[in-house]
Amino acid sequence: MNVHDSEKVVGTLVQEGYRQVESVEAADLILYNTCSIRDKAEQKVFHRLADYKKLQAKGKKFGVLGCVAQQEGEKIFERAPYVSLVCGSASYNKLPEMLAQLEGKSAASEMPRPAGESAGFRDGASVLTSDANSHSSGLGARDLVRITGLDDRQTDKCFETEYTSRLNPHRGYITIIEGCDKFCAYCVVPFTRGKERSRTSASVLAEARQMADLGYTEIQLLGQNVNSYRDPDGKKSFAEMLAAVGEVRGIKRVRFTTSHPRDFGRDIVEAIDAVPSLCDHVHLPVQSGSTRILDAMQRLYTREQYLERIVWMKSAKREISITTDVIVGFPGETEADFEQTLSLLDNVGYDAVFSFKYSPRPNTPALKLEDAIPEAEKSRRLDVLMARQRQIQIANYKKYIGTKCEVMVEGRNDARAQWMGRTSQNKTLNFTAPEAASPQVGGYVPVLVTTSFPNSLLGEMVV
Repeated sequence: MNVHDSEKVVGTLVQEGYRQVESVEAADLILYNTCSIRDKAEQKVFHRLADYKKLQAKGKKFGVLGCVAQQEGEKIFERAPYVSLVCGSASYNKLPEMLAQLEGKSAASEMPRPAGESAGFRDGASVLTSDANSHSSGLGARDLVRITGLDDRQTDKCFETEYTSRLNPHRGYITIIEGCDKFCAYCVVPFTRGKERSRTSASVLAEARQMADLGYTEIQLLGQNVNSYRDPDGKKSFAEMLAAVGEVRGIKRVRFTTSHPRDFGRDIVEAIDAVPSLCDHVHLPVQSGSTRILDAMQRLYTREQYLERIVWMKSAKREISITTDVIVGFPGETEADFEQTLSLLDNVGYDAVFSFKYSPRPNTPALKLEDAIPEAEKSRRLDVLMARQRQIQIANYKKYIGTKCEVMVEGRNDARAQWMGRTSQNKTLNFTAPEAASPQVGGYVPVLVTTSFPNSLLGEMVV
């Protein structure tokens, strides 16, 4: 979602006359999009901002976007006094107005406002600047004009743009719901992303058709809890809209992430069975295999209710690949609770698990919980869980040897003379191909699987 937010911010600014440049050094304004889901991600923000400080003397301006901006607000100006703009994700629609205010005030402080000013966007990959004449204000940190754009949880607006600067010409994202109302005890997202608010199904389908007309063949529907989608017009459920996007002419694959188990209905599985373009992969975060810990996490379901949804998927006509998220070391997690998580891994047989140590986040209810788990014990449990899951994946991936999979080609590794691709089940499948039949990036080719690894497959293109 952060990547796609960055794409939409880029598109918004391009519509305002900005253009992309190749480096931070070439930009006059650098916007840094941020994540605060875990402490490590948040700390990276301030380390990166410290790295950017040396560019301040060159007259560049800095802005912080996203969850850290919403969470920390004007405190960012204290920790990084050379930052000029702080904008939460719910305020992105206001960015053009905020930038105009920033440029106008800075210019008024130093010199007549120029015809145009270069500006930059950075999320770790992209930077922007305008075509117009550029200038640098040369303001010191104490003289900087500071602009803040923060929204409370009650905002009803979704960030929709007329133009999105998509990074991939074949696979694209569509955000269908923003925000979160679940308030898991460990999670900062409801406080940084605002309440749940959905786009109309008509606007989502219009964007899907536009993408298909532009040549996109894979679409991924996004939301903090994507299956909590509620059509403001009341026309389509999430499963119905999922099917409708899958039926758009020209679209070969449709993915969606991330689902919340409480709102995951049997109708989603029925849609995957009924519409071939819907990918046979579901990411369904469980976080813990212990009902006691799930209750402490405020996850709104039990172990048994989660496993009921797994049964729905394993009973489908198509073989659905299932992946998940797990947190170890949540306050109060006993060894018995942890063993229940390990037994859940064995029970489900996930194709991938994204596992993390519990990280305390500001404003979250978990901060008040006692029985904190020592870091060393968190690390031990994480190592045990990852080792168990590795063995499960070794067994799972071996099953594909000798089978034929359709792969969307993503690129080529010249050093290994291999092509890289991904299956409908979201498995990485690297493969070789005859020079006379080299595939096209963005195309779809059949591949015979010859070798398996814990996290990927290897094969040969079928000619």
